[in-house]
Amino acid sequence: MKVNYFGQSCFLLDTGKHKILFDPFISPNELAKHIDVDKIECDFILVSHGHEDHVADLVSIAKRTNAKVVSSHEIVEWLKKQGVENGHPMNLGGSWKFDFGAVKMVFAAHSNSLPDGTYGGTATGFIIQTEGKTLYYSGDTALTQEMKLAGELFKLDYAFLPIGDNFTMGVADAIIATDFIKCKNVIAMHYDTFGYIKINHEQAKKAFADAGVKVSLLKISDREEDAMVI
Repeated sequence: MKVNYFGQSCFLLDTGKHKILFDPFISPNELAKHIDVDKIECDFILVSHGHEDHVADLVSIAKRTNAKVVSSHEIVEWLKKQGVENGHPMNLGGSWKFDFGAVKMVFAAHSNSLPDGTYGGTATGFIIQTEGKTLYYSGDTALTQEMKLAGELFKLDYAFLPIGDNFTMGVADAIIATDFIKCKNVIAMHYDTFGYIKINHEQAKKAFADAGVKVSLLKISDREEDAMVI
């Protein structure tokens, strides 16, 4: 499988059979201005919560691709009002088998509303089982004891964790999270996009390395040659 990073918390996971897009915030992101949103193809879109920096391109991509949007009940209902009908609502603790594999919706300690102020339900993360791999996409979250359940219930191969601090976990808490979830392969997200979450890359890499954790700070790119193989 391959992962392309589109900036902030937006990734495209290509399983070889399906393409899964996470939290599409691309066009307003100056760091991702070289990516043509209108050329992104996907079969599924997983949305952790409704803040602008996670859904800015959601409606346009969902309408153009007719991808199935997997999110909270509240966000799926909101999408219907935007003309997006191909949604699959979930809630905390629930699991569902899709064409690409299984998804379990898990807790994220964060606020949640849509760009127009509509309540978005509880912020969430996802545990995805596909093509023999188990991935944890935490969404925006603080460090929380709930993460220990992910480590107890699943053998995680990779974890997508925020490291930008201020709005979410920072590097230090993300390192603690890797102990909670029993996963030492981290793909970093939610950093650098805004002044509040800019980080020192070398210091972050050293902190993870000193803790025995492999961290990947991916290049923002839609090119296949820049994708990370997992």
